[in-house]
Amino acid sequence: MTEPAGVYATKSDYAYTRLRDGILTGEFEPGTVLHQATLAKTIGISTTPLREAMRRLMTEGLVELDAHRDARVSALTAEEARDLLEVRRSLDPLAASLAAQRRTKDDIRAMREAAASLHALPNQPSVSDLVAHRRFHAAVYTASHNDILITTLAGLWDKADRYRHLGLQVERDQPERDAKDREHAELLDAVIRGDSDGAAEVMRQHIATSLGAKAASRLGADEEPPHLTLS
Repeated sequence: MTEPAGVYATKSDYAYTRLRDGILTGEFEPGTVLHQATLAKTIGISTTPLREAMRRLMTEGLVELDAHRDARVSALTAEEARDLLEVRRSLDPLAASLAAQRRTKDDIRAMREAAASLHALPNQPSVSDLVAHRRFHAAVYTASHNDILITTLAGLWDKADRYRHLGLQVERDQPERDAKDREHAELLDAVIRGDSDGAAEVMRQHIATSLGAKAASRLGADEEPPHLTLS
């Protein structure tokens, strides 16, 4: 953690960003105990702004505070993986469909610029890899011009990043990564052409084979619950 705290508005913002990046990229794995005194010394701040950052992370569900005021990185669960996948199966195609109907010249420019630096995530993505991936999808969401939908999907993306890392633990071969690159290109093309049905269908396929879907499968979220029987 070497970035100077001075480039941030507050020391709490700095601590929040550094810890959040560490959690989302897997530097701090699920279940890791975050000792506040040690972290404060490592980051170069006092424990007061660090505690403020911890509280923000707690409201996002990324950490849990224990009785000793230290924090633990929240566990990944099959239930949350399932919930995220179910909601994104509905909302991402809706955003793509609306984007194809409502995109402006500025939206098209933003999507093309984001796509220029986008590649299927490597097995060990950096923060910049994750940012590029998010930037493209955010550009599509923004083109929907539905503020509630945009805000909702931004929150879902935050929660989903950790599950993407779990999905990457099953190594993807080159043909699979190439397929993801094609899906991004096809999505961009459909939105620009104004093909709302086509854009929605590409997005449905994109979510169905996403890293989030892989994570849900690994956690057993796609298994049918046992049926109750009367004895």
